[in-house]
Amino acid sequence: MLTGACAMTSLLLVAVGFSDHVDPVDYPSLACLGMTFPFFVVANLVMLIVMLLFKWKRAWVPLLGFAFAYVPIRTYLPIHARAELPDSCIKVMSYNVCGYGGNYKYEKGVDTVAAYIRRIDPDIVCLQEEQFFGSGSNPVEVMKTIYAYNDTTLLTPPDVEYANILGIHTRYPILKKERLAYTSECNGSVAYFLQVGQDTLIVINNHLESTHLSTDDRDHYKQVINGDMERQAAGEEALHILDQLGVGMLKRAVAANVVHQYIVDHSDYPLIVCGDFNDTPISYSRRLISQSLTDCFVESGCGLGLSFNQIGFTFRIDHMMCSSHFRPYNCTVDSEMDASDHNPLFCWLKRQ
Repeated sequence: MLTGACAMTSLLLVAVGFSDHVDPVDYPSLACLGMTFPFFVVANLVMLIVMLLFKWKRAWVPLLGFAFAYVPIRTYLPIHARAELPDSCIKVMSYNVCGYGGNYKYEKGVDTVAAYIRRIDPDIVCLQEEQFFGSGSNPVEVMKTIYAYNDTTLLTPPDVEYANILGIHTRYPILKKERLAYTSECNGSVAYFLQVGQDTLIVINNHLESTHLSTDDRDHYKQVINGDMERQAAGEEALHILDQLGVGMLKRAVAANVVHQYIVDHSDYPLIVCGDFNDTPISYSRRLISQSLTDCFVESGCGLGLSFNQIGFTFRIDHMMCSSHFRPYNCTVDSEMDASDHNPLFCWLKRQ
């Protein structure tokens, strides 16, 4: 019985680890399983310890599970030492600033973010939710004092109350931009063509569909996780949350297919793709968009890289990828910067 339970845990670990191959268009709820991947890693680790203590000759069962799940484990939890940076790297940052007031900790949110950007000193900054809900100076004017080339794109129609803006701020001339064609009320993706030396570099800034969980949904989710809800109510709430997550997963899958096709159609260009994907490392949209690219955090980061910092929903949902024209170095999620509900993500890229 112990061996059977161990084998089942290992099989579930592998199945959930590769659930990012499930198309949410066909199976939206199943595609959400990737969010539970850390629980199955821990469960398999517990089974390994139990086997080593009581049935050590069969410890190969959970070890085999870890071996087959190596790819998703490495995707979720890469381990890389800090590397020495070569000369002439491009430093790129992606940051969902949540209207410059995401955590409401600072009296002047814009100035706090701007001071951070000055200190980190990236060559290219891609921002999501750059609409001005916070306090302090006008963000457009402040960014002009830091970067020579700036552009913002309103993703929402003028009659929608909630505005959402994508922005790019860079040292390189912006030749043109193209908004990628998929339907979303509040989200979107924009491709910017930048002149970098003799190259034309395409930077695709993304803010994919949200999870569609209301404040009440999130509160109920925390109650379910903490065991503060009756069993029947917890089951009903879990199904409701799963249904809501499936709706967002489906919409992100549609957008991811468009972004992926745009990448394929422009594969001759050096490409950087980044932004708030609203999806974990084990998800259909992240896997599809990174299919012909290098995931910078997976290849050069270290640890979980938790970019969404709200308690109960701590995941890496902000991502950065690059084409084979670049090699990434020291991709980092900065958990010390707390001016938003997201943590900034940055990486150094060396042209190959």
